[in-house]
Amino acid sequence: MTNITNLKTTTVICCLIFFSSASAQTIINGFFPQKNDFTLASSYSYKSYDNFFRGSDQTQSNPMNMGEISSTVISVYGEYGILNWLSSTVTLPYISTQNETGVLDPVSQTDEVSGIQDLSLFLKAKVLEKNLNESKIAIGGAAGVSVPVGGYEEAGILSLGNGATAVDGCGFIQLSTPSNLFVELQAAYSLRNNSDFEIPNATLFSAKLGYYNKWFYAHAKVGTQNSLDGLDIGTPEFAAAGGAAALPETEVDYTNFYLNLYVPIYKQSIGISSGYITNMSGKNYDRASGFSLGLVYKAE
Repeated sequence: MTNITNLKTTTVICCLIFFSSASAQTIINGFFPQKNDFTLASSYSYKSYDNFFRGSDQTQSNPMNMGEISSTVISVYGEYGILNWLSSTVTLPYISTQNETGVLDPVSQTDEVSGIQDLSLFLKAKVLEKNLNESKIAIGGAAGVSVPVGGYEEAGILSLGNGATAVDGCGFIQLSTPSNLFVELQAAYSLRNNSDFEIPNATLFSAKLGYYNKWFYAHAKVGTQNSLDGLDIGTPEFAAAGGAAALPETEVDYTNFYLNLYVPIYKQSIGISSGYITNMSGKNYDRASGFSLGLVYKAE
């Protein structure tokens, strides 16, 4: 059981640290660490895009002829098992964003922006765990807050984030089979506040299919965000609100596809995570793709 438990604990890394800058995601999974287990991880992520969704229409170029816009993210993540059914997580990303052509962002007046983004803290609890024949079903929930700590510019095309303090609540259900296949569904609500902008609140959903054994863990996931209101890029209302200076107030919807892999490399305590992401559809959102690599350490 020790090997499988270790894998279960570290699999959250693949979900959480992958593209922290891209969007608010349902970042909690249905696996739980044991009491006093601690996981520490760091990751490097890269994504780029050369077209985006202007409203719901995909364009063939980026705003202001910026060419390809790319971002690199270095994230630090930690998880601690408070009890066997209760855990806490923390994540903090450093992000660098730049464009290909050197065109200046109309708000920040630079072609490259970098800095620390948002500090996220979450508590996750297991509400119910029940055996169904030889399978197991787990139901749980999580609550957390994300706070901007880097003092970055919220507006503009190359902004690191929307500068909102977000309070998130998430519920999940996971079905695991004797063959170590599992299916997981999540739903979340994100309440967002920024004193300078009217940031839309959002609902988030994800569906995950995965497999694990003592040699590796892998999953595929589809995640969506639906903003509950907001402006559309290119409309008269968007222009009247300030154009690029009003980007934090846009209605941001998307559907992403993820592939993640984790492999232990030393005594189940040290491992490597990797991932791939692509934005399949969206509204007022980029059409980015990219990858991530991470190093994971687990102590019991």
